[in-house]
Amino acid sequence: MNWDWKFFLNDDGGGRTYLQWMLDAWGWTMSVAALAWVVAMLLGALMGTFRTLPNSPWLVRLGNAWVELFRNIPLLVQIFLWYFVVPKIFPVMMQVPGFVLVVLALGFFTSARIAEQVRAGVQALPRGQRYAGMALGLTTAQTYRYVILPMAFRIIIPPLTSESMNLLKNSSVAFAVSIAELTMFAMQAQEETSRGVEIYIAVTALYAISAFAVNRMMALVEKKMQIPGFVVAGSTGGGH
Repeated sequence: MNWDWKFFLNDDGGGRTYLQWMLDAWGWTMSVAALAWVVAMLLGALMGTFRTLPNSPWLVRLGNAWVELFRNIPLLVQIFLWYFVVPKIFPVMMQVPGFVLVVLALGFFTSARIAEQVRAGVQALPRGQRYAGMALGLTTAQTYRYVILPMAFRIIIPPLTSESMNLLKNSSVAFAVSIAELTMFAMQAQEETSRGVEIYIAVTALYAISAFAVNRMMALVEKKMQIPGFVVAGSTGGGH
């Protein structure tokens, strides 16, 4: 097999090299993943909390419905729904860039999975935590904000790490609606250059580097948030 890594320095026909094109695509991949992660964390924390409220059956039902809806529809189908169907139903969405629609689709899909993790984290806490907050005169919202959720998030950092890495990898489906991310670059560059081996090795390396960086950042967060003397099973940081 003849390897030719120098082709990355060739012009792609648009005034940039294939290397520059690949790095631009990497930037789009990371942007999609980062923004979707923010959406997923906000909605996931909210819906996961709703599912554990003891005296709010309607909010519990809303949280359950959210999880079942977005968890049970394939991600690629959800992206097509957001990209092709939602703008037809709500014409104002036609003005929204496709990039934003993909971020919403990926964020909503991942939020359902995070909501399930938040629910599990809250329910893993002893009931005394909730009762202690109530005994101090805290409202339900204050109890969740200052007592329950800070503890629950410490517990679920390991599964959140895996989910964050999955979100990064799932961003590759954005190629289906022509978002210029890494997978789209790989497909188009391979067609233009017939250098599929080099291209896919390079793209795979970038995905691996990105996932490793996410893992290390979450491990650092876990270490900073760890309660002295308390070890979470399945810890990502190791050696605690």
